[in-house]
Amino acid sequence: MEYNVHTLSNGIRLLHVPSASAISHACIIINSGSRDEKAEEGGLAHFIEHLIFKRTEKRSTNQILTRLENVGADLNAYTTKEYTCIHASFLHPYLDRTIELFNDIVFHSTFPEEELEKEKSVILDEISSYLDQPEEAIYDDFEDLIFAGHPLGKNILGTAESVNRLSRQDIRNFIAANYHTDKIVIAVLGNYSLAKIVKTGTKYYAEIPENLHHNSRKIPNDTGAVHQTLTKPITQAHTILGTKAYSLYHPYKTGLLLLNNIVCGTGMSSVLNLQLREKHGIAYSIESSYSPLSDTGIFTLYFGTDKEKVERALSLIYKEFRKIREKPFTEIQLQKAKNKFIGQIALGEENRIGLIISMARSLIDYDRIDSLTTVFRKIEAVSTVEIAAIAEEILEEKNLSLLTFYPLG
Repeated sequence: MEYNVHTLSNGIRLLHVPSASAISHACIIINSGSRDEKAEEGGLAHFIEHLIFKRTEKRSTNQILTRLENVGADLNAYTTKEYTCIHASFLHPYLDRTIELFNDIVFHSTFPEEELEKEKSVILDEISSYLDQPEEAIYDDFEDLIFAGHPLGKNILGTAESVNRLSRQDIRNFIAANYHTDKIVIAVLGNYSLAKIVKTGTKYYAEIPENLHHNSRKIPNDTGAVHQTLTKPITQAHTILGTKAYSLYHPYKTGLLLLNNIVCGTGMSSVLNLQLREKHGIAYSIESSYSPLSDTGIFTLYFGTDKEKVERALSLIYKEFRKIREKPFTEIQLQKAKNKFIGQIALGEENRIGLIISMARSLIDYDRIDSLTTVFRKIEAVSTVEIAAIAEEILEEKNLSLLTFYPLG
């Protein structure tokens, strides 16, 4: 897909992706997330993402929330371990309205004390709701297990104690320390010229003071596999096994993305979905994931089943992992897997807001955006030898940490 990048004098980059659609999509991505919090600041990055919608120097909460909704547009945001993203989808005429609003909420929020207290209550409810969903909460507990003592192990939401401690000064200090202008991208996909994007972006962002990036992230230590079981007031057992994996810049990243898709990625025909769900009827929900980060990564496999079936499920999983390690894929098998993965990626391009966010993140991570042709070429270049080497490391049973939530009683 065609794209253009314009860098402002303060380092902020404008990403322009032309599209003939009447619907436009835009985002502002900041390379800052929960891993950038200090030990006592748990939940701060996510707290800020909530609060920027509450009041700015010139808008009330209601004016912020209705600024785009009044023209039928959609505005939302999210926080991850390494990013904060605000995004919107809107009709073509409302580019200026959207880009100006991004500027207002990110750089001109006032964080009034009364809003801090109200939003703390909202987030505490969110934490409670999240803890009531074991199929979600287990992922955070697992990351805390394998990244013990490191910021990557902390829940993005924080804890009730840490959220209640957060102050207005904490917010301002965090923004000053982590909202680096050369790690911010404003991206627009729509029927606009590059000149229009540059003019609009310059109008609203050229005066933002330069705040250049300096790497202060702590690399996680290598730790061995850890096994843990917890009992909770739930009706079904939930299990995750996995390990630290390759970073965004590792040469095996593409190979592990492919292997993950084979093992239990998207679709019903993955190896473990066919074994555990279709053949043995053990688990309704089973899925694997691989998330590469800037200096590490994480591979996980989750399943939920009756507590009496957990050991049987694990036995089948380890058996399939051994088969993959001990009997490498043939060229024909691997090509089928590549065809499936390439097709899924191509279909995913239809999600336009997801596409522009992905492109903006790529610009932050790699200072480039690979074309689909390049992405497909990288997938096609993965060899059976490479897949075997990745499987030997990632799917080795002794390297896998394990966490299970068992029902009480």
